[in-house]
Amino acid sequence: MARVLLRSLNKMFDATHVVKDVNLEIRDKEFLVLVGPSGCGKTTTLRMVAGLESISSGEVLIGETVVNELPPMDRDIAMVFQNYALYPHMSVYDNMAFGLKMRKFERAEIGKRVQAAAEILGIQNLLARKPRQLSGGQRQRVALGRAIVRHPRVFLFDEPLSNLDAKLRVQMRVEIKKLHNRLSTTAIYVTHDQVEAMTLGDRVVVMRDGVVQQVGEPLELYNSPANRFVAGFLGSPGMNFAAVRVSGEKDSLRAHKPGFGIEVPPELARRLAHYIDKDVTIGVRPEDLRLANGSDAAGLCFEGMVEVVEKLGSEILLDLQVGDQTMVAAVEPNVRATRGDKLRFALRPDRLHFFDAASEVAI
Repeated sequence: MARVLLRSLNKMFDATHVVKDVNLEIRDKEFLVLVGPSGCGKTTTLRMVAGLESISSGEVLIGETVVNELPPMDRDIAMVFQNYALYPHMSVYDNMAFGLKMRKFERAEIGKRVQAAAEILGIQNLLARKPRQLSGGQRQRVALGRAIVRHPRVFLFDEPLSNLDAKLRVQMRVEIKKLHNRLSTTAIYVTHDQVEAMTLGDRVVVMRDGVVQQVGEPLELYNSPANRFVAGFLGSPGMNFAAVRVSGEKDSLRAHKPGFGIEVPPELARRLAHYIDKDVTIGVRPEDLRLANGSDAAGLCFEGMVEVVEKLGSEILLDLQVGDQTMVAAVEPNVRATRGDKLRFALRPDRLHFFDAASEVAI
């Protein structure tokens, strides 16, 4: 096994700077996920680690070896692609064995490795089939098996589940996590799906426009986002934001705008002391809003008009008109609400977030 180290990694496509000074340490046996919107540089970063993309500047180390100039086959990595990349004329067995045959492994060793990988993935009965005879999930297992037989120091995953339907994605997420727990191999996984990132990663790297925004354990990023982008990207539905003005004195502050306003809890007021009479952005997640009752502090309540009711079974999402903007509240499935209802909501004071209006950095 091995750690992977990225030092000041940059990638230029002509005049376009797509990966900007990325510094990361992927620990030995860690499952690290790179996540972000399309065009953020996550796949390009992965391809530079794999040797499929040249490095404009910086270094990639696998173990203690700088691999910038090494071809992919000499980096001791295995990559699982988005489109499976199976040979259609070969059987499942031959697809899994092909890389080992190219490296002149003995037939007995090839057979042993293929059978072992097939048992891990539960595809022993598929070894004689051709890819066209397999479902999408089965093809993805074959692609994983082809990587497993290599016994690589590092696994690289490039959005391997994006072509699967929603139910199969959930199933394969669990299988990949089990696989990593069993093999204990260093893994770097790229996805644009924040649910995949949160459920799979030991740590998650959020990227935007080629720049790393934050690195941390999933719940660390969810509960303590470094900036507004991370706060809005992680979570489904996304965090509610409102541009508000801070007014008041010392520990008695109010954050407000037309149609919406709350009293700032004392522990947060101290952090906002330098923002009195200035604009900030307040953030609150949908699950941290609930219908108000008589025991809720009036200063942490506001009114919203229901525009859309989304009944999901385990919860109900209420799309609200609050002043001149929309918000989403995730409420209990037994709540009765219809379009046009005016309801009063309470915020959890310990779950509020504030961001600088200009820099968007968390306050």
